Amino acid sequence: MNKNIAAIILAAGKSVRMKSDIPKVLHPVCGRPCLSYVLDLVYALKLKNIIAVLGHKHQSVKKLLKSSIKVVLQKRLLGTADAVKEAMPLLKNFKGTVLVLYADNPLLKKETIKKLLEHHIKNNLDATLLTTKIDKPSGYGRVLRDKYASICGIVEEKDADDFQKDIQEINTGIICFNKDRLLDSLKHVRPNNRKKEYYLTDTIGVLYKKGFLLDSVKINDINEALGINSRQDLAKANSIMQKRINEELMQKGITIVDPDSTFISYGAKIGRDSTIYPFTVIESNVRIGKSCFIGPFVHLREGTVLGDDIMAGNFLEVVRSKISSGTLLKHVGYIGDSQIGRMVNIGAGTVIANFDGKKKNITVIKDRAFIGCDTVLVAPVKIGKCARTGAGTVVTKNKNVPDGTTVVGVPARPLKK
Repeated sequence: MNKNIAAIILAAGKSVRMKSDIPKVLHPVCGRPCLSYVLDLVYALKLKNIIAVLGHKHQSVKKLLKSSIKVVLQKRLLGTADAVKEAMPLLKNFKGTVLVLYADNPLLKKETIKKLLEHHIKNNLDATLLTTKIDKPSGYGRVLRDKYASICGIVEEKDADDFQKDIQEINTGIICFNKDRLLDSLKHVRPNNRKKEYYLTDTIGVLYKKGFLLDSVKINDINEALGINSRQDLAKANSIMQKRINEELMQKGITIVDPDSTFISYGAKIGRDSTIYPFTVIESNVRIGKSCFIGPFVHLREGTVLGDDIMAGNFLEVVRSKISSGTLLKHVGYIGDSQIGRMVNIGAGTVIANFDGKKKNITVIKDRAFIGCDTVLVAPVKIGKCARTGAGTVVTKNKNVPDGTTVVGVPARPLKK
């Protein structure tokens, strides 16, 4: 079936309503560009024929695409119908179903699109809309039906009259087309709207007037229909995606004490029986082992790898560091660009000064070292096995502490026995 399905992803838009210089589709949702979720969707469906229509700052957007995705540039942003029309020459020899997706719809689920495609193909339809019902819709196109309850068109909200604005069934923007019907209907779309743009949704009215078969598949979860057009939409999408991420982690055996105050980005990995306390931020590409206790008030930034049985506690930031099993970092500190061994104790107030004004430097702390409260380690520096620092010690750069040695003072010096 997938050989007869082509996907067109519309990713040309600006961030006008978001008031941003960043292309709308690159704004992050839970630490990941919005477009990446849509790309995951088409990859999961194993579609072989994928076209991305790019426009605003297309060079930046293109970096997210695999080489197998065909790219077309919409030079003038004249609307969704114009964008699809630009893609059609790349489907010249294609016969089958064309699925139109929007790069600013990160919340769509694979199961939903699969259901839409199956309904469209099984019933040999000419166009199938993905719709949903909202009590008080705002910002969405309304689905128009004739006296027989058949779909006869779509009207965008900005062009709708008061009666049409009361319609609760809305168009999500996701549509399946018979390729030949789509190609023909695009020829008849005119910019008869306030924005003087060519709307893809106008093809539905064209097909209806010609007597072609139209239908819809309704989704129950209206959150899937959320398109990101504003900062408010972006915040809502983040909240919904965060809930999904947290629920998936909890199903895998991770305890999240308060999901509403725990922020875990897409791509973070956490081992079973670990506990995440409130007000913890875990960014993408963070790895946490089994049976760890993280938080509260902890920020684990990209590149952090924690082994098993680690306690990382209150008011702590860790970045680009590998920390081995059994180590304790329970109170207040900054750990950057570090390699920390097993069973190390990091005392309260420890700061690893990894930046010298020009570059980030590495700190190595070996197994069973004990770092006293308020220690400052100025990288690059190495702390040996079972070595100790006294409270308030400052170990300056390249002044490595040998195995089993205790150092104290500012600057650090070996403790006389």
